[in-house]
Amino acid sequence: MRQIILDTETTGLDPAQGHRIVEVACVEMVNRSLTGNHLHLYLNPDRDSDPEALAVHGLTTEFLSTHPRFSEVAHHICDFVQGAEIIIHNAAFDLKFLDAELQRVGRPAFNTLCGKVIDSLLHARELHPGKRNSLDALCERYGISNAHRTLHGALLDSELLAEVWLAMTRGQDALIMDFGGAETQSGNGVQLERFDASVLQVLSAGADELAAHEAYLDALDKAAGKPCVWRAQAAN
Repeated sequence: MRQIILDTETTGLDPAQGHRIVEVACVEMVNRSLTGNHLHLYLNPDRDSDPEALAVHGLTTEFLSTHPRFSEVAHHICDFVQGAEIIIHNAAFDLKFLDAELQRVGRPAFNTLCGKVIDSLLHARELHPGKRNSLDALCERYGISNAHRTLHGALLDSELLAEVWLAMTRGQDALIMDFGGAETQSGNGVQLERFDASVLQVLSAGADELAAHEAYLDALDKAAGKPCVWRAQAAN
């Protein structure tokens, strides 16, 4: 399964007020492994960022003026996400900006380009109701270092979100070890090894351990005033 962890930075909060994307990053993950392949673009928005937004990402108008406009790189973004499952934290925010930018250059809505969009914020809220579920809070919860995150940046945030997503969705499958059997495909696309119980080593209890077990059962019988459940079942 090919997944893309995506993040954007913008000039403000609402594309309906003329705000634009100034940075977009896409980090690729295949079968729950980061591939090292990513797309990272700074964009010239042809306007200033709101002071509040500038304080978040630190991308000045002067710096961004040297980079391409969205219309010049839209095809790169569309090609990179094509058919993939997209993971975005607070997806509604990024999607409204992506859709506005794509509409501006005559391209279809973002969710028509990819297989599926997953909002990691909604997933985190289901796992941790009533708790803070910002990216920083999730990094702290899952023991992921974000000490180098002094400003928000789309690439860094995407890389952190990839680690958070793997931690949030890591289930029992992660404990299955390779015993040399045939591979199977799990529901989320992870390659798993077929479990063979016959290779497990069986250790029998020793005489001292058996005596200790019988003494423990004697104590249970005495406390209950009748044979404990293990002895009652053995007698049947």
